[in-house]
Amino acid sequence: MARRISRPTDSPALVHRESQATVPEAATVRASPDAAPTETFSVPVDELPCHVAIIMDGNRRWAKARGQTEMDGHAAGVEGIREIIRHAVRRGIEVLSLYAFSRENWARSDEEVGGLLLLLEKVIRNETAELKAEGARVRLLGRIEELPPETGASIQQALEATSGGTRLQLNIAFNYSGRTELVDATRRLMAQGLLPAEIDEDALAGALYTAGLPDPDIVIRTGGDERLSNFLIWQSAYAEFYFSPILWPDFGPDAFDAALIEYASRQRRFGR
Repeated sequence: MARRISRPTDSPALVHRESQATVPEAATVRASPDAAPTETFSVPVDELPCHVAIIMDGNRRWAKARGQTEMDGHAAGVEGIREIIRHAVRRGIEVLSLYAFSRENWARSDEEVGGLLLLLEKVIRNETAELKAEGARVRLLGRIEELPPETGASIQQALEATSGGTRLQLNIAFNYSGRTELVDATRRLMAQGLLPAEIDEDALAGALYTAGLPDPDIVIRTGGDERLSNFLIWQSAYAEFYFSPILWPDFGPDAFDAALIEYASRQRRFGR
């Protein structure tokens, strides 16, 4: 029997419903984790995005299509994270934000939520040394205080161990909600005693989880759906969007490069 999960008292009551969409044909093919980057990739450095944000969707559908468990899908998704981080470093991406667990996900079963939390702890313990070696600096986006103590402790250790990283700012959105982030930012400004007239866009941006970081240049969503799902809703106001039919565990370096190439082909006008 799955252990009972203690959820935040104000976590969203929405229940995640599995998409009934068929698995895309493209999702049946995945580049080898050790495959070399796309040989034809030739995007100039100054045309690459500084900040790439990814909504990693499709783990459960990937597992279902293969007759595997949901946790098998999440474990496969973790393998995909490892390779994308390495590839982002190779491509010179400065900031990478990954949507790993939303506050809406608390509505899932105790078995799945507990498994995700345990998987997170395991990944952090096993990957912190490599993240440090890759030059990644980890930041958590979300309410760390609502996580189980052991999970929070593992995250804190990773934050401290990678604090000197200079090659990649890696943001992990875990127990994250864009609306909650805005609530927390507003509370922070009120606690500082700011008057209404003193609160502007710069002040609010400086109170967000991503304070001090550039906004996403491109938001990638895998798995075929085309929505933000409450991810970086303030920061993505002028981001480019790229929707891929490939399920997350199959989204390898070539798929990542395809998104970068598409980004480089667009003209960003920022309302001008």
